[in-house]
Amino acid sequence: MIDALLECLESWFKPLNGSLTAFSGGVDSALALYLSKLFLGENGIGVIADSPSLKRSDLEIAKQFCQRFEIVLRIIETGELDNPDYASNPFNRCYYCKDTLYKMTQRIRRAEHPGFALLNGTNKDDLGDYRPGLQAASEQAILSPLAECGLGKSEIRALAKHFALPVWDKPASPCLSSRIPYGQSVTRKKLSQIESAEIALNRLGLSDVRVRHFGDLARIETSDEGAARLRSIFPQVEITFRGLGFKYVEIDEEGLVSGKLNRALTSNG
Repeated sequence: MIDALLECLESWFKPLNGSLTAFSGGVDSALALYLSKLFLGENGIGVIADSPSLKRSDLEIAKQFCQRFEIVLRIIETGELDNPDYASNPFNRCYYCKDTLYKMTQRIRRAEHPGFALLNGTNKDDLGDYRPGLQAASEQAILSPLAECGLGKSEIRALAKHFALPVWDKPASPCLSSRIPYGQSVTRKKLSQIESAEIALNRLGLSDVRVRHFGDLARIETSDEGAARLRSIFPQVEITFRGLGFKYVEIDEEGLVSGKLNRALTSNG
């Protein structure tokens, strides 16, 4: 399987002069960026948005990744919270985030790397999910080598493990804004509360966890493996979260479900 995937990917990259890959620190975009360096050398460049919705730990992971593999990384400040279309948190919030990132990357290309392709880490599994960012990618001709070569999440992790990428088994880490229900404004304060709460849980031994922000209420989702641990330390968690500004704390008994807040799309549609 690995050989066939690499053959497709090498053929995909072969016509390119160079590329700028939108990088988030996650395994999908990390693999796309690594492959660009593998096949294009120093012309495989990463671009990451330094934004309040990106965990500081993910930004640091991205920096370390690029240092390890000697990949040039451009760090840009996208300032999406200054855009009311984003900060009001509509159902297509992700569109405005990606639209800003891709437009800024386009400017870098025009000014410094004319002729380079613009890439992202979209995989074939993403194509069946609700992802407004895909519209922004389509509008600005962003290419998706992983999806175009038929790689889904399992193939991506297998290939990332094959290359010993340090993020090959990194849990999915959507942006912090995704923890806030649609229609409730995205603010720096809320994002800081979410990030601080998740850091606290990580330090207490919970690695795969998300904190949903419902105003005064924080609702914690964790994996089945982490549920018993969370219950055992819940009194300590409550104290910590109250210190962050939450009045109430709940454990989501359903557990960790990616994209859970997207269910509002169905109920409203």
